[in-house]
Amino acid sequence: MRLLRKLIPDIYIGLILVFLYLPIVLLIVYSFNSVPKSFIWGGFTLSNYTSLFSGSDGGELLEALLTTLKIAAIASVVSTVFGVISCLGMAYLSKKMQTLLMNITYIPNVMPELVIGISFMLLFSFLGVQKSQFTLICAHIAFCVPFAILSIDPKIKQLDKNLSEAAMDLGATRFQTLRLVIIPEIMPGILSSLLLTFTLSVDDYLISNFNVNSSVQTLPMKIYSMAKFGVNPKMNALTTILFAAVFLLLILSNLSRFKGSKDKNGGVKK
Repeated sequence: MRLLRKLIPDIYIGLILVFLYLPIVLLIVYSFNSVPKSFIWGGFTLSNYTSLFSGSDGGELLEALLTTLKIAAIASVVSTVFGVISCLGMAYLSKKMQTLLMNITYIPNVMPELVIGISFMLLFSFLGVQKSQFTLICAHIAFCVPFAILSIDPKIKQLDKNLSEAAMDLGATRFQTLRLVIIPEIMPGILSSLLLTFTLSVDDYLISNFNVNSSVQTLPMKIYSMAKFGVNPKMNALTTILFAAVFLLLILSNLSRFKGSKDKNGGVKK
């Protein structure tokens, strides 16, 4: 019985991991399947990957991917800049004002994306702005800013205010203090914000669907339209490439943190 009680947590965690990652494993495996639109294994092939760069479907997928990456890059950078400015501004407010503003910031994070998408659609219609990539980027930026603030704010609170005061006492300007002291100290939060907001923007479907015209399609919108006609092996290949890219970024991020930890501790892992 004692052995069983010890094994129950491990079995529980194992089942959760299987439930989370088995679909991804199946997606990767069937991206190499030679039988199109089927879950019957017909042999190993790379044609699903090579066809991404040829044919009408492959060209449309790549165009949607490039559009999505461009929008996500702009949204992540701009929302992170707004997040840094907002967090630095809130750091000089009273505790009550900080709590009030953070509570307001939490509201978009828990609000359904359907509500956010329809709200921005109504706003652009009220202002008479035609739906385009510009409206989509604005909606994504507004959607990502609260998440950027939540990623950066803990690092701002951990920042020692004496560092900036000491830098200015030694003759540094406010801009030099921000660039040479504050930004390096909160860089982990900035990187987390960039990765989080970039992922949220790439993954978004509802907000994009309501705030862009039919001439522009993001990758989730394109995949959803293709999925109506069954499982396309090109979808499996493309999503496998995206998964591999994200997995590589996570490895590089952890390696850089591990290297930084070794440098701070004189070559000894903390």
